[in-house]
Amino acid sequence: MSLLNVSGLNVTFRQDGKANRAVRDVSFSVDRGETVALVGESGSGKSVSALSTVSLLGDSAEVSGSVTYDGQEMIGAKERLLRQVRGNDISFIFQEPMTSLNPLHTIEKQLGESLALHQGVGKQEARGRILELLGKVGIRNAESRLGAYPHELSGGQRQRVMIAMALANKPDILIADEPTTALDVTIQAQILELLNELKASENMGLLFITHDLGVVQRFADRVCVMRKGEIVEQGPTAELFANPQHDYTKMLLGARAVGVPGPVPEGAKELVSTDRLKVWFPIKAGFLQRTVDHVKAVNDASISVRAGETLGIVGESGSGKTTLALAIMRLIASEGAITYDGEDVRGWSTKKLRALRHEMQIVFQDPYGSLSPRMSCAEIIAEGLGVHGKPDGRSARELVAEVMEETGLDPATMDRYPHEFSGGQRQRIAIARAMILRPKLVVLDEPTSALDMTVQVQIVDLLRKLQEKYGLAYLFISHDLNVVRAMSHKMIVMKQGDVVEAGEAAQLFENPQTDYAKTLLAAALDLHV
Repeated sequence: MSLLNVSGLNVTFRQDGKANRAVRDVSFSVDRGETVALVGESGSGKSVSALSTVSLLGDSAEVSGSVTYDGQEMIGAKERLLRQVRGNDISFIFQEPMTSLNPLHTIEKQLGESLALHQGVGKQEARGRILELLGKVGIRNAESRLGAYPHELSGGQRQRVMIAMALANKPDILIADEPTTALDVTIQAQILELLNELKASENMGLLFITHDLGVVQRFADRVCVMRKGEIVEQGPTAELFANPQHDYTKMLLGARAVGVPGPVPEGAKELVSTDRLKVWFPIKAGFLQRTVDHVKAVNDASISVRAGETLGIVGESGSGKTTLALAIMRLIASEGAITYDGEDVRGWSTKKLRALRHEMQIVFQDPYGSLSPRMSCAEIIAEGLGVHGKPDGRSARELVAEVMEETGLDPATMDRYPHEFSGGQRQRIAIARAMILRPKLVVLDEPTSALDMTVQVQIVDLLRKLQEKYGLAYLFISHDLNVVRAMSHKMIVMKQGDVVEAGEAAQLFENPQTDYAKTLLAAALDLHV
């Protein structure tokens, strides 16, 4: 018998008298030393199925079927047994460690609490175990990081702390729910290798939930493909990838941002450029708060983008990608020349800049976080019109309807609220909000990283069409190099504030010159071929 066995699992959520069947007759198993991947688009039931294994769904969920761990039935089990299994025998790693870790507690306290709760380990004994765990998950100088708070760690370090917490009680099953989605490609590769090594050394079973099929192909032993709450296909990874049977599986495997952007119009003028742009943030100390050092976020960055052209900006977290874009838009202070549409805008007043703002727009990574939950779709999209005015005499609703159609949204849904849309639709709303002002320059800050592969392809196609139609200049920031390749005419690679390499995107992908660019591209290739 398998260590974890799920058979005929059904989950229904009841709210306000309505029933929503989230999981239908799902069956799969996980053995020791095995990695099983649950894949599918958002809302397919992957996470609900995983949370059902130890009854973590809450009172609104009706669960039926069977889930056995080591022969013990989990559905309907007493709370005492569930408490014993949770954290001890079955542990979870979640997608976003910043929301899973307590921002008010140090790393040592959070790991210590886990050890005390499940194993009764005292404070003195705990420190040695915590250092051992942090060393195991690859955190360097672990002793110096014990007093750190989550916000003082990088994304990769926070995820390693989450893995350390999950491993603290030596579980038999580790459930990893999108553990690398928000990470840079190099950190992503390190975390996946780490999980693979730990699985082998600890002889754990690993249930891996993801929408990244490149990762699945490399790391999973078996794959279960979910759609609308059902498993439509499952089998050994190599076999399923080589010969998928279900149409949905074939569609998922074929969903990848491919191709290259259309050519830049002949004679396109330079829209924005910088010359030795620098952004340094002062570090102040002492009673008088004197500046003792600087965080050198961007150093001497010189770039140029023409109308109808995309500049891809890549690099690890903290390399200065977003800071560079915000400086170009004059949203943060900087030194060095910034030329927009032939004019040096460095010394412009706030009032003078306001007239320019409608020509510069931003689309952020997390559409749900950047959309007000209290505003309807129409209000969100039309918000900029209230500040900058309407481009012609039509009503705001007419303009909203037009831009919604243009971005692939149904104008009939304009009075709905963000929570009533899917992730891909919310990103389209964010794009529509930017496009309604008819900008010339758009900063796209990780606009596809939180989306399923199939939705990524749709958004990339949409952005290309809008660029071709309106001659838009894009600054495209991403750690997904497949998407960067599909979107970018030119590219810069940033590391610790420096532009370490720049050039035509196709040439840079084919023949990177610096060691850092080679490492970055190799990591992406290993994960996503």
